[in-house]
Amino acid sequence: MKTERWIELCDLNLAEAYREMSRRAGGAVQDEGGLCCWAGGHPLPVLFNGALPTASGLAAADVFERARAFFAPRERGYTLMLRAHADADLIKAAQAAELTPWGESPAMVLEARLADAVPPPGVTLERVESEADAEAFAGVMGASYATYGMPTDVAAAVLKLDLLRAPHIASFLVRLEDGTPAAGAMVIATHGVAGIYWVGTVPDARGRGLAELATRAAGNAGFDLGARIAALQASVMGESVYERMGYVTVTRYPTFVRF
Repeated sequence: MKTERWIELCDLNLAEAYREMSRRAGGAVQDEGGLCCWAGGHPLPVLFNGALPTASGLAAADVFERARAFFAPRERGYTLMLRAHADADLIKAAQAAELTPWGESPAMVLEARLADAVPPPGVTLERVESEADAEAFAGVMGASYATYGMPTDVAAAVLKLDLLRAPHIASFLVRLEDGTPAAGAMVIATHGVAGIYWVGTVPDARGRGLAELATRAAGNAGFDLGARIAALQASVMGESVYERMGYVTVTRYPTFVRF
């Protein structure tokens, strides 16, 4: 029962996070009839424009048509993000429709607050508070996610201060000994969940535990905001790091892209 509850909370936080990340970047959200569609602050189809079921039993033809109706006028492709625990029929339909598979991110949960993050000597960990901080955070994420093929202009387009700092949102930036921004992570706290998003390290600074440092700070900030669990959707690069931190996989989110 605990795992089922965790999965439900992960779903709720994931949908709310995409609503927040879209609206706060000047995008749009349509959320009705058990399907949440978002158009983000950049036209990239992968994740920044997407559809996620929020109810079970939706007909595949209806999901595809409603997504088409939302994105076609915007001349954008989109990601269909599905839930392994609830959308078996939709997963089969997406495969049959020859949408491009785009991974199966594990949803990982941490049940308790960790010890506070302590930077190594000379390294600083700070909250994003200013426009300059937001620009530095976006620069880190642009360089970090380029590893996965994300265009470098995406992060700058969507990671504005309004998204990175709010009463229920905190973002953290790690700087090296010379002040160079090197890593970061953010938390969006909703539904009793400290949802961790935008975790990354610039390539030249990897292997020093800096992303873990930022993730630990973000998760703890979410617990301080009243969250009962921390949750994230792990990348291939990050999954083993989160396991070491104590996160456990409770479900997966298969994704498909219509370009």
